[in-house]
Amino acid sequence: MSDAVVGHGVPRRARVATAVVFAVHAAVFAAWTPHIPAVKDRLELNDGTLGLTLLGAPVGSVVAMLLVGRWVARWGSRRVVLAMFLGYGVASPLLGLAWEPWALFAGLAVWGAFQGALDVAMNSQGIAVEAGYGRPILAGFHAWWSFGGFVGVGLGALAIAVGLDLTAQMVVVTGVVLLIAVPLTRAMLGDDHAVDEHRLGLPWRDRRVLLLGGVMFAGLLCEGAVGDWAALYLRDTVGVSAERAGWGYAVFAAMMFVGRVMGDRWVVRFGAARVVGGLAAVGAVGLAVALVVGGFWLALAGFGVFGLGLACIVPVAFSAAAAQSEAHAAQAIAGVATAGWAGFLLGPPLIGLVAHASSQGWALAILPVLCLGVVLGARSLGGGRQVGAK
Repeated sequence: MSDAVVGHGVPRRARVATAVVFAVHAAVFAAWTPHIPAVKDRLELNDGTLGLTLLGAPVGSVVAMLLVGRWVARWGSRRVVLAMFLGYGVASPLLGLAWEPWALFAGLAVWGAFQGALDVAMNSQGIAVEAGYGRPILAGFHAWWSFGGFVGVGLGALAIAVGLDLTAQMVVVTGVVLLIAVPLTRAMLGDDHAVDEHRLGLPWRDRRVLLLGGVMFAGLLCEGAVGDWAALYLRDTVGVSAERAGWGYAVFAAMMFVGRVMGDRWVVRFGAARVVGGLAAVGAVGLAVALVVGGFWLALAGFGVFGLGLACIVPVAFSAAAAQSEAHAAQAIAGVATAGWAGFLLGPPLIGLVAHASSQGWALAILPVLCLGVVLGARSLGGGRQVGAK
């Protein structure tokens, strides 16, 4: 990308627009989560059936990620962001209209497909913007994603408090997305499309992408497991009330946000491998100590340190994949994203199976071990952080 483009401020406008898309992407998903108990009651689901039904979203996301890399490579991330963003918004009311468990699974799968495809496309745009700046900024986009998740949960809870059901809420979401999608994507960069020599397909034969995919798999498995099991561990094992049990994930998410806000500065100063490996090591030790010693406050501290430890894995792995792979940036991102989502999908049931066979404490002890795997795999990120997209 030329200096002239940077000088005219296009990357700055694209940076703001991309940050908003990251935030809205998370907010739309998070706004649905407070409604899950009501949906469970309305469809008369038990815990097992609900768990299987909720798999619709990650299954749809993984399938879409297998395809979206080639779309971005052909048409550029700006066009794909627009199409997937609109689809994400338009599909949202399906969640409230579902009348049977299978219909909810199908609705979640369609919605999750747009969600996963948008995730790859917006990260590809983020890589292109980062190349214009010439320095790491992708972790900042993921900080906006974390912020959007906080906002979305609050809006969903507010909708319930004022008597707005899920369908009505998601119709409002559709209207907002339709209103802002075109203006946002007009501000994005449109020059990251593929050239003829790019192979269309996920670069699974690329050893570097495989290593980075392994790092993402471990990191997102840990993140998904904490999201589903932190509150249960605090309630059932530590013995606190249901209200206080929710603080575990809140502290985890807040510290992850802090780590992402600071992540780009740390990477510039210390290098990608040191930042990801160092934070993962601190997170592993912090959670391990909390699980061994026990107690509510130490558990909160452990989950917080663990959130900080995982904070930079996703943005740094995306940047490294785009910079190191011989494939188009979007194809490399789609490859590691697919591995990450597979981990996110497998984490909660894996912890559940181990907890059923032993205890929640022993099950969660898997997570620090995986973090140590991230420490070893962090060397695949390189000593520094290359900036740029192909």
